[in-house]
Amino acid sequence: MSSRIEQIIDEIDEYVESCKFQPLSTTKIVVQKEEIMELLRELRLKTPDEIKRYQKIISNKDAILEDAQAKADAIIADAQAKAQELVTQHEIMQKAYAQANETINAANKQAQEILDSATEDANSIRLSAITYTDEMMANIGSVLDQTLEDAGGKYKMFIDALQSCLDVVNQNRQELAPQTAQAAAMSSSYHAEDSSADEELLDDLGDNLSLIHI
Repeated sequence: MSSRIEQIIDEIDEYVESCKFQPLSTTKIVVQKEEIMELLRELRLKTPDEIKRYQKIISNKDAILEDAQAKADAIIADAQAKAQELVTQHEIMQKAYAQANETINAANKQAQEILDSATEDANSIRLSAITYTDEMMANIGSVLDQTLEDAGGKYKMFIDALQSCLDVVNQNRQELAPQTAQAAAMSSSYHAEDSSADEELLDDLGDNLSLIHI
């Protein structure tokens, strides 16, 4: 919306355009003094009001700008505070993550150390058990070897004694063989004589029975 001063200026411009040129001139015009003076007088009267209005607008503009600047400053300050808070939270989170990682790494290291120690102890115990078992089996083997050696010697002595007894028995049998043959011959002759005597006895008995029967 245009102001009254702008309207008066437009009217003056239109009036000048509508004026006629002076004779034999293309730059000078003929104006009505009263009419132009009226327009200028109104322009003078309106100028203070317009100035005041523009000053008010300018003041309002300044106030608006100041208010906008204050709001912008508040927004910026709030944004900076939030950014600082986020940065602080981020730093806290980073520290928390770092501490958590340190704790996890320490726990992993401790667990690995415990596992390594347990593995080393287990290997040591296993090696000790194997060594003890090997030594025990070596002792048992030594005892068995000695036992077998002793038993082998005793068994050989026993076999030799039995063989000696067998040799004595065989020798005695050989020595008794002639006597055994002679005794067998005499036994055969004795059985033959006994058989003849028995037959004669039976014959005599038979004859006697016959006589009794008659």
